[in-house]
Amino acid sequence: MTGTALDAAPYFDVADPSFSITSAAVHEARERSWYARTNYGLAVLRYEELNRLLKHPKLRQGSVAWPSHNGVTEGPFADWWDSWILNKEGEEHHRLRRLMNPAFSPRLIKDLVPRFQALATELIDDFAEPDRCEFISEFAEPYAARVIAIMLGIPEDEWKAVSTDAATIGLAMGVTLRQDLPKIEEALDRLYRYSDDLIADRRRTPREDFVTRLVEASRDTDKLSDAELRDGLVLLIFGGFDTTRNQLGLALQTFVDHPDQWRLLAERPELGGKAVEEVMRVNPTTRWVTREAVEDFTFQDLEIEAGTTIHLWTEAAGTDPRVFGGNPFDITAERKPHFGFGGGAHHCLGHFVARSDMSEALPLLAKRLRDPKIAEGAEWLPDSGNTGPVRLPLTFTPAS
Repeated sequence: MTGTALDAAPYFDVADPSFSITSAAVHEARERSWYARTNYGLAVLRYEELNRLLKHPKLRQGSVAWPSHNGVTEGPFADWWDSWILNKEGEEHHRLRRLMNPAFSPRLIKDLVPRFQALATELIDDFAEPDRCEFISEFAEPYAARVIAIMLGIPEDEWKAVSTDAATIGLAMGVTLRQDLPKIEEALDRLYRYSDDLIADRRRTPREDFVTRLVEASRDTDKLSDAELRDGLVLLIFGGFDTTRNQLGLALQTFVDHPDQWRLLAERPELGGKAVEEVMRVNPTTRWVTREAVEDFTFQDLEIEAGTTIHLWTEAAGTDPRVFGGNPFDITAERKPHFGFGGGAHHCLGHFVARSDMSEALPLLAKRLRDPKIAEGAEWLPDSGNTGPVRLPLTFTPAS
């Protein structure tokens, strides 16, 4: 609501475990105002304002402040969080991105597509029962973790240990960070040691894989330090696993509500890429992207002070009727870009991997799992920050 005094804007307590960022209350607030107040700063609710603020020169990446928002200001986790390329700015950010980009080349990912397809088929074949599954433990979790194993060039049967630690670190994205900190830091330590072993091995015996590309990454005599390599590998393991597992679960939730689109995907597997984009528009696992004001500025008559945290709510923007009309879910439609991978200078470095592995998995699932429905016993992470199903029992008609 342009020109409205700050204290008149809608307010949400996002630390309340019962709060839902995709609720009707949030969507109703979007009709009254382009922003809302929260106990973590401002929240942007509309597409056009979010798109502009995502790249605003007076905003920096804001997730750097997340640990301190939760009372975590020192220790191994705080140090690792501060090391993220996501939380670096200016030349330091550009340097890390220049060095790491070649490891995420589309050509390398394209060569892995047959492995992704074979993995998805294997997991579906191995469902314990022919007409039902617990989708997270039987598909999304092993698929996401084994994709990471394939990327890292490690034995795929080590996926369980990697996924357990990655899921534990994922608790840091929620509002229970401080109480979960001891087990988060234990998992971080194990992944550090795992990454150190990987780096040492590739230095001894280089391979044609992602880790070797990182280890050998250089640009004009510059190289990633041992600490940067280790921090980057742990971030890849965590980010690649957690977001893919969650996003696959959210995709099934979305398609269960749109059975005609699921049937269409089974008939037209070439729509896998568009299916990923459409799911991430309406049901992204990353519910908000965070920025922080580096100086005072005015945006649409709203005065924003330096140090203000601004959460850009991706689902609210992705379903904004001003841009997307009545919000039909349609995997054939041409859409404006969603914000599930962030945007601007901090656009997700691993988006090619996530787009590729999910766009192969979803059509295979649609072909094999007909008319899926969510059965009793589903459990969900809080609907804030990063979210997704913890358990997602499905029933379906197996393809003959």
